[in-house]
Amino acid sequence: MSLSTDLSQATPPNGKPGAGKAGVRKPGSGLAGDGSGATAPAPRRRTRQSRERLFQWLFLVPAVVYMALFFGYPVVKNVVMSFQDYTTATFFTGEAPWVGLANYAKVLSSSLFSTSLLNTALFTIGSIAGQFVIGLALAIFFQRKFPLNGILRSLLLLPWLLPLIVSSAVWRWILDKDSGALNRFLGDLHIVDTGVPWLTSTSLALIAVVGVNIWIGIPFNLTILYGGLQEIPDELYEAGSLDGATGWKAFRHITSPMLRPVVSVVLVLGVVYTLKVLDIILGLTNGGPANSTQTIATQSYALSFQEFKFGEGAALGNILVIISLVFAVLYLRASRRAVDE
Repeated sequence: MSLSTDLSQATPPNGKPGAGKAGVRKPGSGLAGDGSGATAPAPRRRTRQSRERLFQWLFLVPAVVYMALFFGYPVVKNVVMSFQDYTTATFFTGEAPWVGLANYAKVLSSSLFSTSLLNTALFTIGSIAGQFVIGLALAIFFQRKFPLNGILRSLLLLPWLLPLIVSSAVWRWILDKDSGALNRFLGDLHIVDTGVPWLTSTSLALIAVVGVNIWIGIPFNLTILYGGLQEIPDELYEAGSLDGATGWKAFRHITSPMLRPVVSVVLVLGVVYTLKVLDIILGLTNGGPANSTQTIATQSYALSFQEFKFGEGAALGNILVIISLVFAVLYLRASRRAVDE
């Protein structure tokens, strides 16, 4: 069949030549046309992918800049400062001689470091234990349905909402030896005859500070643990009750295993937060009396902003960062395990 015959057959029924032009193939142009049709989308697809990747990086830029400015720079600056003799004179001269590990040697060999380390451990363990036990008890209690349940749970969040400096000022008044509300209450009940020096006794000050920190941390533990309890299906308790697992047995064999991932996250996060508590201790006792409430965080603050030994304060701060980092790694592993389970 000739080419003219093919073109005549491609003419549409309305008799207008050229109306069916799209369906006509010119001789010798079929392969070229197929080739252009097969290869043309590839560059466009690569261009679109490159543009999408560019937009992805552009969306990441604000977060990267924020992290670098407000997280990366302070950490790097603190590390560099810990190896320098950085004092108030540095602000005028701009000179901070490099002293290597001398700042670390000074703070680690200081007699106050062992006291601060012990107080930090006691403060952290006491706070975490109290916050978790009371928070878990309240979370289990609020699982029951009773009137004003939601309102009472909301009121328990108040300590969490108050600024820490406000909480410390209120508790400083409550625990005051002479005019404190607690001593007056105990005196009216004839439990004590004289004012108890809650914040001025070397044997009671740390206990009082731990008690206030427990009060502040209960809402966090209550909120997280209550959310974890809500995720446990009721069918498990119903099935357990058929086998006699009620009360303590239900808590031991159902609640405890199901709540374990949440508990690990709560404990590790609580430790990381409690290790660096500063404002509540400064507001209550300022590290006293006689360094009985001095922790690594308060000692680092005192070295930097009261004695103006910025290099030593930075070195002690880095030691605290390393301790916190260990628990942060544990938290990441615990959260990853919780996701896997």
